[in-house]
Amino acid sequence: MADPRPPREARPAAPFAPSGGDLVAGPAMRDKLAKLGIHARFDLVLHLPLRYEDETRLTPLAEAGTGEPVLVEAEVVESEVKYRPRRTLVVKCSDGRSELWLRFLNFYPSQVKQMAPGRRLRLFGEVRPGFFGAEMVHPKVRVVDEGAPLAASLTPVYPTTAGLSQANLRGFIEHALDTLLMDDTLEPELLARLALRGFRESVLMLHRPPPDVDGASLADRTHPAWRRLKFDELLAQQLAMRIAYRERRGRSAPRMPDRHALTNALVKSLPFPLTRAQKKAWATIAHDLGQAHPMRRLLQGDVGSGKTLVAALAALQAIENDWQVALMAPTEILAEQHYLKLEHWLAPLGVKVSWLAGSLKARAKKAAAEAIARGETQLAIGTHALFQGEVAFARLGLAIVDEQHRFGVAQRLALASKGGPESGPAGAEPHQLMMSATPIPRTLSMSYYADLDVSVIDELPPGRTPVVTKLVDESRREEVIRRIRESCAEGTQAYWVCPLIEERGSPSRWGDAENALQLKTALETFETLKATFPDLAVGLVHGRLKPEEKAKVMEDFKARRVQLLVATTVIEVGVDVPNATLMVIEHAERMGLAQLHQLRGRVGRGSQKSLAILLYHRPLSDLARERLRTIYESTDGFEIARRDLQLRGPGEYLGARQSGAPLLRFADLERDTDLIELARDVADAMISERSHAVERHLDRWLGHRQFYLKA
Repeated sequence: MADPRPPREARPAAPFAPSGGDLVAGPAMRDKLAKLGIHARFDLVLHLPLRYEDETRLTPLAEAGTGEPVLVEAEVVESEVKYRPRRTLVVKCSDGRSELWLRFLNFYPSQVKQMAPGRRLRLFGEVRPGFFGAEMVHPKVRVVDEGAPLAASLTPVYPTTAGLSQANLRGFIEHALDTLLMDDTLEPELLARLALRGFRESVLMLHRPPPDVDGASLADRTHPAWRRLKFDELLAQQLAMRIAYRERRGRSAPRMPDRHALTNALVKSLPFPLTRAQKKAWATIAHDLGQAHPMRRLLQGDVGSGKTLVAALAALQAIENDWQVALMAPTEILAEQHYLKLEHWLAPLGVKVSWLAGSLKARAKKAAAEAIARGETQLAIGTHALFQGEVAFARLGLAIVDEQHRFGVAQRLALASKGGPESGPAGAEPHQLMMSATPIPRTLSMSYYADLDVSVIDELPPGRTPVVTKLVDESRREEVIRRIRESCAEGTQAYWVCPLIEERGSPSRWGDAENALQLKTALETFETLKATFPDLAVGLVHGRLKPEEKAKVMEDFKARRVQLLVATTVIEVGVDVPNATLMVIEHAERMGLAQLHQLRGRVGRGSQKSLAILLYHRPLSDLARERLRTIYESTDGFEIARRDLQLRGPGEYLGARQSGAPLLRFADLERDTDLIELARDVADAMISERSHAVERHLDRWLGHRQFYLKA
C-alpha cells in the first residue's frame, strides 16, 4: 500500500539497526516515553494506536446524530464564562443552518481567547442533547480558515502517560515513520506462503489508515495489517523461548538412568495403582533424567491428580543414582505436607528425608543444613530457605519446585546453582521438575511455556467423588450453619475459609480500607462459630500462626480431634484430609478462579460425597459474577484455567515465573491460536536453518529486552 499522506522531506535512512538509534529527546521526555516501553526510536514504530478518530470528513450540524463522535465545522456566535453552578466556558456556534453549544468545565484563559466570536472552529466530539439544545462537552478544538484541507488519514489515538500529550507523542512517531528504514525481517517467499502483508505496509496502515479502510477490522484487530504485526510479535516470543530451550539442551547435567530398585519398591508399597496419566508422565520424566542435558519439565495436573507421587518417583530415580534431591514449596504448610507424605512413603525404603524451613530453631536449622552439606540427606524438603546462602548441597542432582508460578526466575536459579562440589563435569547443573496444580491453557503452554517440556496428568485417581458446588447469598447464612451441623453430626469434617486474618493493621489485597472492614475475618468468624457450635471442636489456622501452632492445629484436624477448621487461604494447596467433605468459602466473589478451584480441591479427596458452598455478598461486579458462574458450572481445572486466562490475561495469570518474559501487547492468546501455531512452526524452521533473520527479528521486537531464559 502506498503511503496515503503527502510525502515529507525525509532524512537519509540509516542501515538496519536493532533499536533505530537513540531517542532525540530531553531526560524528562525520555522518562515519560520509558513508562510506555519506548526506549529507542524503533519502539515508536511499534507503539500502535488504541483507536482512531475520523477527521477526514465533515458532518453538517443538522446531520450530527447522537452517540457517535463526528467532525463538524462552525463559527463562534457567542462565548461566555458562567459561574452557576460552577465555573464553565459556554460557547454557542453555528454553521449557518443549525446551532451547537460547547461546554468546558476545565479550561485555560488561552482557550477563551481561542473561541472568541467570529472564529471558525473545527470540532471533534460526540453530540448529545443539552439544556439549550445539541451540545458537545470538551470536544477537540482547532481554529481553521474556511476551506482548510481535511486530514488525509484517520487520526490515531495512542496509549500515553501523564505529561505526554497525543500531539507530542504523535510527533515523535511521525518522525520515526518518516526517517527509519522499516525493511522486512522475513523473506518474501515466506510472506507469500503465509499470506502475510509486508512489514512497512502494515505499519503505515496502522499508523495512517486511509478514510476508506474497514474501521471494524481495525477496531477488533482482525485487519491484515494487525495480523502481520501480531504474527511478528508471536514469532519474536517463540524465537526467544525456543533458543533458550535449545541452549539448555546444549548444557550438561548428570545422567540418572532408572535402576528400578527404589522406584519399583515404592510402587509396590502403595495401596493403590498408578493411573494411566501418572504412568505416562513418570515414563517421560524417567527418560529425561537419564539424559546428559538438564531436564526442564513442567508437570501440571488438576487438584488431587497425583503429582506428588510422580515427583516422589523422580526423586527416587535421582537418589538411586547417588544424587541429592531438593523439593521446594512456596508455603510452610504445603512444604510440611510434602515432608510428612514423602517421609511416610520413602523412609521405609531407607531414604533419609530432611525438613528445612525459615521458622526452624537455629540449632535444628543448622543440623539440617549440615546433614545436607555432608550428603547424608538424600531428599531435602522446605521453603525458600533451601536456597539461602548458608545451605550447600554435596551432590544436588534434581530440584523439584511445587507451585512453580509463585517463585521468580532468580529464586529457581539460586536453587539450581547449588549443585555442590561433586556435581560431575564442569558446568553440569541439576535437572529441574516444576509442578503446578493450576492447569495451564494450551495457548499459554505454546507461548509463554515454549521453553519447557510439559507433561499433563489429565485424570484423577479412582474413587474420587466429584465435588458439588453451590452458590449461596450471604442472607442465607443460617442455612449454611445448619448444613455444617448436620455434616459434622454424621462424623465428617468441614472447612470455613475467610480471606483476612484481622480487621485492622493488615493490608487488604481486596481493595481499600472501607472494603477491608466489610470482610468477615478469620478471627471474628472463629469466635462466632465457637459460640454457634459449642458441641464441636473448632480450630483456627492462618499464615501468622507460629509454625508449631499451625502444625498442631493441622495435626488435630487430620486426627479428627477438630471437626470444623476456620482458615485463611493458607490451606489453598497441599492439605489432604479425606474425611473433610464440606467447605464454606466466605466472600467467594472476591477471590480469583484459580484460588477458588484450589480451595474447592481440599474436599472430595475421599469416597464420600463432598460439597463446596460459595458464600457471596451483593452487589456483584460483572467480573465476580462471571467467575462464580464459571466455578459453579465446571469442575474441570483445564476449562476453568482457560476461562481464567480469558478474564485475567496472561500477565496476571503467569505470576512470578516469567517476570522477565516478553508479555504480548497485540496478539490475543484466545483469538489468535492459529497465529501462535504458525509462529511456533516458523520459529523452529528459522532456528534450524540458522537463518540470518532470527537475530534481526529478535532485535527489532525485543531490542534491549532480549533475553534467553536460563531458569
